[in-house]
Amino acid sequence: MVKLDAMENPYPLPAAMRRELAEVLSRVELNRYPEPSGRELRALLAHRMRVPQGMELLLGNGSDDLIQIVTLALARPGAVMMYPAPTFVMYSMNAVFSGMKALAVPLREDFSFDADAFIERMRAERPALVFLAYPNNPTGVLYREEDIVRVLKACEGLVVLDEAYHVFAGKTFMGRLVEFPNLVVLRTVSKLGLAGIRLGYLAGRPEWIGEFNKVRQAYNVNALTQAAALFMLERLDVLEEQASLIRKEREALRKALTTLGGVTVFPSEANFFLMRVPDADRTFESLRRQGVLVRNLHPGLEGCLRVTVGTPDENRILLAALREAL
Repeated sequence: MVKLDAMENPYPLPAAMRRELAEVLSRVELNRYPEPSGRELRALLAHRMRVPQGMELLLGNGSDDLIQIVTLALARPGAVMMYPAPTFVMYSMNAVFSGMKALAVPLREDFSFDADAFIERMRAERPALVFLAYPNNPTGVLYREEDIVRVLKACEGLVVLDEAYHVFAGKTFMGRLVEFPNLVVLRTVSKLGLAGIRLGYLAGRPEWIGEFNKVRQAYNVNALTQAAALFMLERLDVLEEQASLIRKEREALRKALTTLGGVTVFPSEANFFLMRVPDADRTFESLRRQGVLVRNLHPGLEGCLRVTVGTPDENRILLAALREAL
């Protein structure tokens, strides 16, 4: 099976590094609870990810955990959460779970961000919490920096900028945390190639992080995850080289996809493409029968499939299967 459905890094770690990591993990004291806040890991993340001086980090069991923490901290009767749509489904799900009012503002037909419409609705609804994925999932679109700034300036509540795919976009607001008191930046190491260790981190002012920490479950990041992340962050160049390969292959795949008849490929600054096909259900099933797994976004995005950028060989198999399916 060629697995191109989950926006994962398709490249494994080098064999020698895997053996070294196994040795490190073998020394973890599994009979002891992990350090509750991941103090050492937070310090190394702050350094390697260029978190501005004076900002703090909160760790989570993936970014999903941190989305839940932020939502729980800000939920109250009548509180509104806003986000563009379509976007990452976990925002709306956590609004429902916590009793917040989930308010989706549609993107334009080309999935670009309508900042004027969003800000107009935001001023009317006065949300306590706004989520913006940068780049967006599942569309891959990177919203204009100036539009993000406009939202930050107009919003009375907290704006969470979800930068899960920042390594592929080459754009970030991490350095601007000191500029906007209502901004926090959310990231995960999953897309870098560490999806299996489940680690997310949230950067922001100490006042925000302190409040979010009150609703964090104790020991939410286990000892093996902390040890593996510490090991890999000291060897970040390996993951960054893999990300560079993915960005290069992304452009090659984009060009190839656009040659397929009847397929509309939307621009992407992430490690995946959203594409509209004549019959998404039939195409999805045909790909699956041929051993290629992609994401069928029905009913959220009728007629669209999302495909992860794989290795050159995986992408060749995908293209051949798509020609057969279409």
